[in-house]
Amino acid sequence: MALNPRLLEVLACPEDKGPLLYFQDEDCLYNPRLKRRYSISDDIPIMLIDEAETVDQQEHDRLVSKAEAEGITPTFEEA
Repeated sequence: MALNPRLLEVLACPEDKGPLLYFQDEDCLYNPRLKRRYSISDDIPIMLIDEAETVDQQEHDRLVSKAEAEGITPTFEEA
């Protein structure tokens, strides 16, 4: 099940308060600025900094490329 679009409009990284990329098929939200991935469990985003996974450069490149290829856009536009 996909996250509610209204929820996605307000979700931000708890550390830098910036937008995230939502990968529905991988059940995660990703912050490309900090290379940090937040998991989604039972349709609930786990937005705790201590629970986030920092990814390596190869995984970062894969996620960014996937977002570009699939037209995945940030959860909101930065002001």
